[in-house]
Amino acid sequence: MMRIRVWLFLPVVAIGILAAIGLPGTGAATEDDAAAEGEWGSITGQFLVEGKVPQRKVVVERGDAQVKDAAICAADDILSDAVVVDPRTKGVANVFIYLPKAENVHPKLKTSEKKEVVFDQQGCRFIPHALFVRTDQRVVVKSNDNCTHNTHTIPLKNQAVNFPLVPGDRKGQEVKCKLAEKQPIKVECNIHPWMRALWLILDHPYAAISDEEGKFTIADLPAGEHELAIWHEGQGYVQRKYKVTVVAGKTTDLGVIKVAAERLAEK
Repeated sequence: MMRIRVWLFLPVVAIGILAAIGLPGTGAATEDDAAAEGEWGSITGQFLVEGKVPQRKVVVERGDAQVKDAAICAADDILSDAVVVDPRTKGVANVFIYLPKAENVHPKLKTSEKKEVVFDQQGCRFIPHALFVRTDQRVVVKSNDNCTHNTHTIPLKNQAVNFPLVPGDRKGQEVKCKLAEKQPIKVECNIHPWMRALWLILDHPYAAISDEEGKFTIADLPAGEHELAIWHEGQGYVQRKYKVTVVAGKTTDLGVIKVAAERLAEK
């Protein structure tokens, strides 16, 4: 009986040792296994203004002949995109919420599925006003306007670019940002000074920009506690270290995050 027990026990020990050192075929855990086991979770929430809903400013009035390229840029009123609040829901658009650094990234998100993002110019406005870009992506800057624009980036770490776009340039020009930035960077058109936008450049996927109702979702974060940055151009950091707990295999609703109306001032 003793011999039988020894022979049954030794293979179990051997398999355990092989699994511990991660040899193939032993059932050792991998990143894909971790993902399948639900070690990742998502968060969602909504930014709402607290106080009186601010009105969007008119930066170009329709028919203003003094405006550069007035036939195109003053064909209609142009409203500022700096502070956009939905009067029905009180949702604050264009709020950036992001993980400043990510040590661990879900296997399916380690590289961007889309290698190209489009940054357009239409009606003498940048579209989109707020853009999230990863360092493994390229931005293709295009124009749909029948006038000349220029795109001038003002980064903290990356190399600045400043180039013109000929009227109706649908092929566009590429911009590559190889370094992650601490906060969103400004993008301007110096020909039409009301044209401004923001790019958030990170080397990981964990960021979101609130929609017209202030809603956002960040998917497949590592489970556990995190400190997120919340940033809006009207006030800078809404919160530098917003603490959240990501629950494995679930989407955690953070509920309403309030943004004070008096702090949503255009700069």
